[in-house]
Amino acid sequence: MFQNQPKGLIPAALSNMGERFGYYIMNAVLVLFLCSKFGLSEERSALIYSFFYAGIYVLSLVGGLIADKTQNYKTTIIWGLIIMTSGYVVLAFPIFATAENQNWLLTMTCCALFLIAFGNGLFKGNLQAIVGQLYDNPRYASQRDSGFQIFYVFINIGGVIAPFVAPMLRSWWLGENGLAYNASLPALCHEYLSLTDSMNTQNVNNLYALITEVGGNTKDIAAFCSEYLNVFNTGIHYSFIASVAAMLISLTIFICTKNGLPSPGKKEKEETIKYTADEKAAMAKEIKLRMAALFAVLGIAIFFWFSFHQNGTSLSLFARDFVKTDSVQPEIWQALNPFYVIILTPVVMFFFGRLSKRGKEISTPRKIAIGMGLAGLAYIFLAVFSLIKGYPSADAFKALPPETAAELKTGPWVLFVLYFFLTVAELFISPLGLSFVSKVAPKHLQGLCQGLWLGATAVGNLLLWIGPLIYNACPIWVAWTVFLSVCVVSMGIMLGMVNWLERVTGK
Repeated sequence: MFQNQPKGLIPAALSNMGERFGYYIMNAVLVLFLCSKFGLSEERSALIYSFFYAGIYVLSLVGGLIADKTQNYKTTIIWGLIIMTSGYVVLAFPIFATAENQNWLLTMTCCALFLIAFGNGLFKGNLQAIVGQLYDNPRYASQRDSGFQIFYVFINIGGVIAPFVAPMLRSWWLGENGLAYNASLPALCHEYLSLTDSMNTQNVNNLYALITEVGGNTKDIAAFCSEYLNVFNTGIHYSFIASVAAMLISLTIFICTKNGLPSPGKKEKEETIKYTADEKAAMAKEIKLRMAALFAVLGIAIFFWFSFHQNGTSLSLFARDFVKTDSVQPEIWQALNPFYVIILTPVVMFFFGRLSKRGKEISTPRKIAIGMGLAGLAYIFLAVFSLIKGYPSADAFKALPPETAAELKTGPWVLFVLYFFLTVAELFISPLGLSFVSKVAPKHLQGLCQGLWLGATAVGNLLLWIGPLIYNACPIWVAWTVFLSVCVVSMGIMLGMVNWLERVTGK
């Protein structure tokens, strides 16, 4: 697995683990946290989530431009880690949201999210560009795809641990205050505090039952609701302290190992080559062709990330609402994706390696097309399952009496199957997409081109709010069918471009 890989690969991957740790904490809790902290609707929380994750990737273009302009990738990366850390520090302060402070507190939270997104923009694409530069050495060129897959495994180790942190700290803090966890209670508490005189009778009865269940006092409902929301969300704030620690570890690793990573700016200053007019014209034509191929693949990536990153919006809500979470809290299911990445990457690499030895190597563009089809399989499964179960819209489901809803909920096995297919699809697209970008990108635009790949992810993330909107308004199989359609159409378009892309990249 590690044979014939450059020495800088593992330090670069370890430097990225802290960022992934914070990313997966946010991926697991952000939508649910905004709902429980501020009482926001799921649609509005998903909109903030969409802009935050789009910002991470849009700002990678800014980070790429800065690094390409200054030719100082390493300093840009260090500043990215510092700015990300400051954002998590702001989020770590547990301030209780009230009607009086909600506006400025939500604004401060969004500013912290911007700091995380901007720092990530300086960091993410430029580190990936450095990893790509490791394989510009002819000695390692043939190992580019496998190198990015190894890189992807290491950065997901933090992702396996992260989703357990927030639920663990939240449950611990609730227990310290004599309370217990319940996923439905924060929404009911917010509803009671804002609509005491007009709250739906069924919801009032549900609130009373849940207060008793978690060990609360029903004599003063308003006081209990305020206390529960404060304790519930303070536990989540503590998880951001863990993110700060992880970011500082990544910063330390990168500073200690950066001298062993490429310095493309210095290399280009040493190598001054003069070209004829014909050579310059040929180079310009080649760059245009490569950039056209890049943008074609970026268009497909948009729709993959629109479907895949539902794991932080509609799929997280599905885990909370329709899956039995008595023993496993909904955020924890986010660990399935990085866990599958770690255990399945060696299998996928072995599969690709065997095909290569037999002379049947699959090109990177064809792998990406196959990945879109695998993502479609995940949503076929979920759409058919939801249709068979007769699940209504999420809003209709949450209005059911608790006993009726509990009988209709499914077991966790559904999430195991769903994330298996989504993760295999990711392994065919994400690390190989990074490899494709590093392969076609002109040497003087590596940071920018990695930023463009992340920018395509940003566009996909800007569409994430559509998932919760359909999920709450229609029978949920309709939402899964929309994502299925996106994957199938994208796969068809990608297959139609494969021969051209293979010619551009030389396979």
